[in-house]
Amino acid sequence: METFFVFFLNGISYGLLLFMLSSGLTLIFSMMGVLNFAHASFYMIGAYLAYTLTGLVGFFPALILAPLLVGAMGAFFERFSLRKVHQYGHVPELLITFGLSYVVLEVVRLIWGPANVDYRVPESLSGPLFTLANVQGEGLRWLAGAGDPSVCGPATGNSCTQFPLYRGFMALVALFMLGSLWLLLTRTRVGLIIQAALTHPDMAQALGHNVPRVMMGVFGGGCALAGLAGVIGGNAFVTEPNMAASVGAIIFVVVVVGGMGSLAGAFLASLLIGLIQTFAVVIDVSVASVMQNMGNPVDFEHWAYPLLKITVAQMAPILPYLLLVLMLILRPKGLLGTREE
Repeated sequence: METFFVFFLNGISYGLLLFMLSSGLTLIFSMMGVLNFAHASFYMIGAYLAYTLTGLVGFFPALILAPLLVGAMGAFFERFSLRKVHQYGHVPELLITFGLSYVVLEVVRLIWGPANVDYRVPESLSGPLFTLANVQGEGLRWLAGAGDPSVCGPATGNSCTQFPLYRGFMALVALFMLGSLWLLLTRTRVGLIIQAALTHPDMAQALGHNVPRVMMGVFGGGCALAGLAGVIGGNAFVTEPNMAASVGAIIFVVVVVGGMGSLAGAFLASLLIGLIQTFAVVIDVSVASVMQNMGNPVDFEHWAYPLLKITVAQMAPILPYLLLVLMLILRPKGLLGTREE
C-alpha cells in the first residue's frame, strides 16, 4: 500500500512537470494561434543554462535567472523572426519553429558537447521528504525524512518507501506557477489586456495597447515557462542534447488531449498522463498471462501469441499516444477544449 501511495505522488509530480512544459505551449497557442515546434528546445536551453549558472551563482539564483534568459530569447525570436512570417499563415510558422529546433540542437552540441552534463540535484534538496512505513500490526505510518531506524531498520521486518524531497519541490514549483499564471490572466490588468488582444485585437489596438508587443510578451512568457521546467526537470532526469526530442512529442499529446488552448485541460491531461506512465512501468501483466491465470488455454503456435505476450510495462511509452488516438476519435476537442480551429 505504501508503494502505491508513493508511486501515485511520483505520477503527480511528473504530471506537474509535464504541465509546466505544456502550459507555455498552450498559452502561446491560445493567445497567438501558433504551434511552437521549438517549445521543447526552450526546455532544453533552460536546463543547460541552469547547469552553467548553478556552477557560477548556485541553484536557486539559476532557478530565477535561467527562465528569464530563456523568455528573453523567446521574445527576441518572436520579434525578429516569427513576426515576419505570421502574416503568411500557420505553415510558415511551423516551418520556422521546426527549423529553430534544429538550430538550437546544434548550438547546444557546439557549446556543451554531445554527451550529457553533470547537472545534479542540489544538496539542500536531496534526500527523502518523508517515509511511508508499513508497520506490522499497525498499518501505514508517516515518518518525516528518512524515518526512524527503529521502525525502518533491516531487522524490523517493516517495509518502508521513501518519497524524494526534490519531487516535492518540483510539485511545489509547478503549483506555484499554476496559481501565479491563473492570477495573472484573471485578476490583473495585464491579463485583461492579453485576453482583449486575443479576442478583439483591433479594438485593443484602437484603445492604445500595442498588440504586437503583447504577443511578443506572451511568446516570451511561454518560453520562460518551458525554461523553468528545464531548470527543475533537467537535474531530476538527464540533461543531454536529445532531451528536447524525448519530451517534444509528449507535450503535444498533453495539449491535444487536454484541449487546444485550454490551460485547465492541459493541467488535467498532464496529471492523467503522468499517472498512466508512472503506474504502467510496474504492471508486468500481459493478455497471455491473464488468460493462463483464468484457466483459458493459450495457443502458443498462434500467430497472435507474440502480441498477447506484450506486457503493460512494455507498452508504457506508447500509452499516451494510444490515449491521444482515442481522444481524437471520441472527443476531438479534447477534455476541456474550447477552440474551434
